[in-house]
Amino acid sequence: MQIGLVGLGKMGGNMRERLRNAGHTVVGYDTNPERADVDSLVELVDQLERPRAVWVMVPAGGATQHVIDQLATLLKPGDTVIDGGNSRWTDDEKHAEELGKRGINFVDAGVSGGVWGLKNGYALMVGGDKETVDDLKPVFDALKPDGPYGYVHAGRVGAGHFAKMVHNGIEYAMMQAYAEGWELLEKVDSVDNVREVFRSWQEGTVIRSWLLDLAVNALDEDHHLEKLRGYAEDSGEGRWTVEAAIDNAVPLPAITASLFARFASRQEDSPQMKMVAALRNQFGGHAVESAKK
Repeated sequence: MQIGLVGLGKMGGNMRERLRNAGHTVVGYDTNPERADVDSLVELVDQLERPRAVWVMVPAGGATQHVIDQLATLLKPGDTVIDGGNSRWTDDEKHAEELGKRGINFVDAGVSGGVWGLKNGYALMVGGDKETVDDLKPVFDALKPDGPYGYVHAGRVGAGHFAKMVHNGIEYAMMQAYAEGWELLEKVDSVDNVREVFRSWQEGTVIRSWLLDLAVNALDEDHHLEKLRGYAEDSGEGRWTVEAAIDNAVPLPAITASLFARFASRQEDSPQMKMVAALRNQFGGHAVESAKK
């Protein structure tokens, strides 16, 4: 299958490679010409056979809107735009309406996998009408992990990004729990090898997970996380999750507290945020800040 891919950063570049490894033809465009296969969106669209499918993998908000506005003028009825970035689900509904007026299909895809997706595959949460989603199934099958899991058609337009938003909210709370436990272990005198305690939890415990594995990786690289400043950004999806909880009167105390803990990290050098920062770097390649000397 042919597909255009706009945005060839940490995830988009690896997605292009994984799709090509599965035998698909990918035409990639990025504002960084060193990454791009073509020089413009016009050239990208021209190289694809109709009906075209173009996957947008750029930051949420203005950047995504700009690309979709351009594609709206370049694509034809029957073509499809897939937004695989971390857009807010309410933006999906707007984009689907804007493109639908021109006869262009729209699908939203929540994508999880970070810098490890090339090797392990990407978990995909997809929203859109069944016919359009089914037409894209070869692409989703190539990107998802091997085996029966890792892909879901979550519902209508917006459902994919809503599901990914909730996923990220849960991720916030899980990272916060590991971070709090790590700080408490580091604090007491009786435990003299916190890293090996974390490693011991990797087998046979109910809290074992990929995040725990990544925590051990981070501690192997920096035994007490002394090289990191206790500061962690939030991508926006944690805020949206809390806002959606308020709108729907659903109590989310753990996720809300984990979001607020990140806000607290910007006020002081929080030990817990050293672990959260390390985990975000491990699974997503997110930037970290060096500890002040």
